[in-house]
Amino acid sequence: MAAYQQGDHDTATTLIEHVSPMLHRFFLAQVASWRYADDLLQETWLRIHSARHTYRPGEPVLPWIYAIARHVKVDSYRKTHRTEIREQQMDVLPEVAAPPAAAAQQGPDLESLLRILPESQREVIVMLKVSEMTLEQVARATSSSVGSVKQKAHRAYEKLREALLELGFGKATAGKD
Repeated sequence: MAAYQQGDHDTATTLIEHVSPMLHRFFLAQVASWRYADDLLQETWLRIHSARHTYRPGEPVLPWIYAIARHVKVDSYRKTHRTEIREQQMDVLPEVAAPPAAAAQQGPDLESLLRILPESQREVIVMLKVSEMTLEQVARATSSSVGSVKQKAHRAYEKLREALLELGFGKATAGKD
């Protein structure tokens, strides 16, 4: 990131190629549309480019990037919400096709499982497990404490465990934490 700040094109390209897949998965876990996730990713990189001077060399780069991505997502939600209040839709078509029957027999997909979680818990799980960030990095990216991140993750794990049990995956065991 420090080299990107200095205008190194190759380093910027490498950073974008390395981080974009993680950010895209982060957005896909939050929204239902692949296209909308693409738009959020593009907006995030525009903001990173505009704010690159605020990055402090030596600090972890992923929490800084994810904090920007999180703000992009929130700003986009607010903008969309304001637009939806003012507009009346005429035809509503489903955006995502139903999964084939064979996929349902293999088990639930990650996206559908994550959708049952509140947004704050989903965000923490995606950062921890999909993007493989540390607790400290997630705390920094979400502007919260490590304890708060742990609590959200624990509650998310419990909800996911309950959902999987309801779907018939795994066995309920008494006294297991």
